[in-house]
Amino acid sequence: MPLRKIKVLELAGLAPAPFCGMILADFGASVVRVDKTGVSYPDVLAAGKKSISLNLKDRKAVEIFKKMCDQSDVIIDPFRKGVMEKLKLGPSDLMKTNKKLIYARLTGFGQEGPYARMAGHDINFLALSGLLSFFGRSGDKPLPPVNFAADFAGGGLICALGILLALYERTESKLGQVIDASMVEGAAYVGSWLFRSQNIPGLWGKPRGKNILDSGTHFYDTYETSDGKFLAVGALEPHFYAILLQKLGMRDEELPQFENFLENKKKLTKIFRSKTQEEWTEIFDGSDACVTPVLTPKNVYQYAHNKERQSFSLENKTAVPKPSPRLSRTPGQSSVRLQSPLTGENSREVLLNYGFDEREINEFIQSGIVQQLHRSKL
Repeated sequence: MPLRKIKVLELAGLAPAPFCGMILADFGASVVRVDKTGVSYPDVLAAGKKSISLNLKDRKAVEIFKKMCDQSDVIIDPFRKGVMEKLKLGPSDLMKTNKKLIYARLTGFGQEGPYARMAGHDINFLALSGLLSFFGRSGDKPLPPVNFAADFAGGGLICALGILLALYERTESKLGQVIDASMVEGAAYVGSWLFRSQNIPGLWGKPRGKNILDSGTHFYDTYETSDGKFLAVGALEPHFYAILLQKLGMRDEELPQFENFLENKKKLTKIFRSKTQEEWTEIFDGSDACVTPVLTPKNVYQYAHNKERQSFSLENKTAVPKPSPRLSRTPGQSSVRLQSPLTGENSREVLLNYGFDEREINEFIQSGIVQQLHRSKL
């Protein structure tokens, strides 16, 4: 796999940092999650990683971590500005002895600015990015798309991109660098088209929920079927819209594309409630009408297209996406069948791999600065 020789230290956190580490692990990197002693994170993105549990408030544990950083390529830091510096583990501390280290700092508001030390969550980052104002129905308040856009798209994914860019640049310079991945800026960057398309005639300019792409039209929306399921309709272009009408057995004058949006929505709502999702799927399947079923985590794995491409794996009867994109020679490998490490489960193994001997490791564990958990004893 393309990252098979890359060693990553991921400081334990929630959501964006584990996702960033998961991406690197899925494409071959050796990722060690550095957990706090006595603290367990509900990390569902840890399969394929290893865990070491360190008490970084202890000076000796800090020295252990520094030695590990000297032999690593990447560190993923999910903490607010100043946290790692207090531990003497900031970029200036670690990159003195490992000039090739890539120090990725993944935070909500970035390393500079008046909010750099302030707490926040996906909804706050998305709000400051400008994107939250796009999401929601007409006449209703902005609706966050769970914690998808800032935590994962603008956070973990953008941070992983930064790490890959820094790794590539390092092949020439032989130097690492610090990555300042702000989820506010990352989310905004993912939404670049939304910003840059503001002056396209007819596309925006109306209140939220009344524009072409934000559910303001009848031909770009979701509709309920007779069995309580849903269809997604995205017949934007006139030639696709014509196929939609054909499949519905309707004429343009009965359902004009660019007129009477509200009235046409009512008509389509009634029409789509006349059949089940499966019946409508059979009618539109394979056509360019741009109508597809709204799948759920319970049935996405079995859907014909996804099943043929093997887009998902099953983990405890739950669909899990496989690594994307697909590389022809060195594709990623899903960690779905691997166990997620418990906090400190691999402490001894990790330390041995980083050059510590058994005597040292036993002393670390006995003193409590390293925690070793044994799955068989749980």
